[in-house]
Amino acid sequence: MSELMDDKTRKELKTILNALPEPVKVVFFTQENPCPSCREQEKLLKEMASMTDKFRLEVYDFALDGDMAIKYRIDKIPATALIGKQDYGIRFYGVTAGYEFSSFLQALLMVSTGQSGLDPTLEKLLHGVHKPVHLEVMVTLTCPYCPGMVHTAHQMAMVNHNIRADMVDASEFPTLSQKYDVSGVPKTIVNDGQHSFVGALPAEAVYLEILKAVMPEEYEKIEEVLKESHPHHRHKHTRPADENHVYENIILGGGPAALSAAIYSARKDLDVLLIAKDIGGQITYTASIENYLGLSGLSGKDMAELFRQHVEQFPIAVQLGDLVVQILKKDSNFLIETSSGQIFEGKSVIYCLGKEYKRLGVPGEEKFIGHGIAFCATCDAPLYKGKRVAVVGGGNSAFTAVRDLIGFAKEIHLIHRRDEFTADSSLIDEVKKAKNVKIHTNMQVRAYMGGDKLTGIRVMSGDGKHGMDLKVEGVFLEIGLTPNTDPVRDLIELNPHGEILINRDNSTSVAGFFAAGDATDIPEKQISIAVGEGAKASLTAYKYLVKNKLTSSKADIKDEWQ
Repeated sequence: MSELMDDKTRKELKTILNALPEPVKVVFFTQENPCPSCREQEKLLKEMASMTDKFRLEVYDFALDGDMAIKYRIDKIPATALIGKQDYGIRFYGVTAGYEFSSFLQALLMVSTGQSGLDPTLEKLLHGVHKPVHLEVMVTLTCPYCPGMVHTAHQMAMVNHNIRADMVDASEFPTLSQKYDVSGVPKTIVNDGQHSFVGALPAEAVYLEILKAVMPEEYEKIEEVLKESHPHHRHKHTRPADENHVYENIILGGGPAALSAAIYSARKDLDVLLIAKDIGGQITYTASIENYLGLSGLSGKDMAELFRQHVEQFPIAVQLGDLVVQILKKDSNFLIETSSGQIFEGKSVIYCLGKEYKRLGVPGEEKFIGHGIAFCATCDAPLYKGKRVAVVGGGNSAFTAVRDLIGFAKEIHLIHRRDEFTADSSLIDEVKKAKNVKIHTNMQVRAYMGGDKLTGIRVMSGDGKHGMDLKVEGVFLEIGLTPNTDPVRDLIELNPHGEILINRDNSTSVAGFFAAGDATDIPEKQISIAVGEGAKASLTAYKYLVKNKLTSSKADIKDEWQ
């Protein structure tokens, strides 16, 4: 029995390694008195090398073999370089364990075959990057989103010798993480901080980010060409929104319900405007979606990209990057006021603004979201190794976040506004036993403190009689989701949870105003249900417009399943 993996895993891995088409040279750099992670990575690599002669391991000392470190451009350890017929610039800094073991296997296969797996048109575009590009993908080993971004970066390094790509375990290199202000992963750094972006973006989007950083003059010219090259993409028919135009149907939101409604409305030949902050909604936070018919195993970001491409095939006006502030009635029409100060008018509305993570609404919160305030402890816990953090909440999600942090953070403050918790008793017991957890009940966060970075929080008892300042470098908000219905609180009937009350046909208490998705009172919040609800709302809105002679569409009103 191997110490690193069980017999079944070892057997499966051996089969994979022996099936490599061509041998791969694996160059590992450690030091004379190895750090724990150096020992762990070397042990893993030697284990893999013992399984096949196609995994050819070379081990060097970072200090004693300085000429080799220079040759392979290694600047920290533990470092692992994969070399095939040539050095493609693919590197791993840290231990290739956890979710990043899959990245390592993908890179091995890629280097062995010499094939990137990218779309040929995108490969051709990447060949045009003639300036040096260094991609550092900052990850944690507990992040399910990170391997996708690592693989994409390595694919690009395969294609163009001007591009090199590193996986960097952010928790293993805290100084580097601090330099790049890594408070969430994956975060990709371009050319030593010249440019950066967060998230596991599709390959086309990563290419555009590279252009923004090193060849901005090419960015505008290449964007449309790239979109046309996508295998699922047809000609883009969407157009910019017109503030001086009265639309037959205005759809609010960028999630599955809104995008489904947009497609159905466009197919009914309606004059449609879609207003959204971004495309995807809550699904972009999902690592892998296994229950959507026909698209099993897709990441939320990839699914959102497919949805976007589908919508772009239709003649829809689009206003992205804008928030809905208020909705007012103007006779039988609706006025939509946005955060950009624009006002759009429509004869009907389909409201699909969904839900978002709850905020506390206290001073400093907006400033530190993404810079100390986070929502995913599973992904980001390793970033707080040896640091002080706080978790706000009292349910299962809060206690799960604390549990994820116990093995990393020096001190964890669990802050709950009530005396009793709603989490499962087993979770509560597990957290209470941890020596680095301090529990504060009947306490509320009243302010976030710090300059450029979060340094602490101010907490106060519910009665305002007791308070203290806690030194923390990170806060995880685990207080649930809230419907985005503030813009219609004075217009539409809501339930006690702030959700829009809808009828079976997705109509609401106001004629011409329809709603779908997570912002409504439907009991189940699922992607499949949201898509169906969006379609249903669109069909009902179409019937409303035809019945009231508010549309010139000649689509068949009985044609409900097309």
